[in-house]
Amino acid sequence: MSVTDRCNLRCFYCMPEVGAEFAPRETLLTFEEIVRIAALLVSRCGIGDIRLTGGEPLVRKDLPKLVAMLSAIGDLKDLSLTTNGMLLEQFAGPLRRAGLKRLNISIDTLDEANFQKVSRRSGIDQVVRGIDAAIATGFETIKLNTTAVKGVTETEIVSLVKFAIERNVQIRFIEFMPLDTDRSWRTENVLSGNMIRDIIEREFGPMNPVPPPVASQPATDFQLAGGQPIGLIQSVTEPFCDACDRIRLTADGAIRNCLFSQHEFPIRDLVRSGASDDELIDQFKAAVSAKAAGHGIDDGSFSPPQRPMYSIGG
Repeated sequence: MSVTDRCNLRCFYCMPEVGAEFAPRETLLTFEEIVRIAALLVSRCGIGDIRLTGGEPLVRKDLPKLVAMLSAIGDLKDLSLTTNGMLLEQFAGPLRRAGLKRLNISIDTLDEANFQKVSRRSGIDQVVRGIDAAIATGFETIKLNTTAVKGVTETEIVSLVKFAIERNVQIRFIEFMPLDTDRSWRTENVLSGNMIRDIIEREFGPMNPVPPPVASQPATDFQLAGGQPIGLIQSVTEPFCDACDRIRLTADGAIRNCLFSQHEFPIRDLVRSGASDDELIDQFKAAVSAKAAGHGIDDGSFSPPQRPMYSIGG
């Protein structure tokens, strides 16, 4: 569930450096609307896990309040959040106290110059302080996410793995996907999971496969000899579409059954026009029923969605 399309970074694989177009604030789902939809999905549709995304979710005003409201949904099993970490030093404590269980934190480099090249903003020290604050706060799970781009990430992998080992958190490398606003993605820009694995194993030794806790998880899990967990999300070179059980809700109230879908199922106007619970659930059923067998990146007819990543909610 995306709570905003706004962000305090401008990472080249997600947003334009200037001129980003954001949804008018009045079109964003309110906290009450988000909670109504979430409660329906949990109580009547078998949804057990909710992840909050953006944009950068922590720029949404009073986000810990929304976390507390969602945490009060009785049968919700897991509530997590994906963040770039820039505001995490400030919000780690309030989020945990509100009931947030898990965090995914994006980090593509530990070098400030490279951070500025990727994010087109400054602040890697701020991100690291946010990660350390989250660790100190005691979340159930913290995972670091690195978007792997050929020509950018190769020199960062070893230092990032060492960083994760020092902090005893998992790091996952995610293949660069065609969701950038600049439409500059090419297959040759993808640093594949196999390439990443080769770099890690040359430095740290074998990556031993670990059975997944659930078949639908996007990451393939590994473990180094010392026990350090590593994840590879190979959305491009080894798609996991056949096991995907995810559905997305954009910040402005559209249901998407795949990151790469060309179609959306609007629900905000239904909510605001007084639609019944059954009518809202029917819209989700329609979206799930229309889910394609695969994202089709390797298909010659593939074209990326009109919405960029920050607008979809990754």
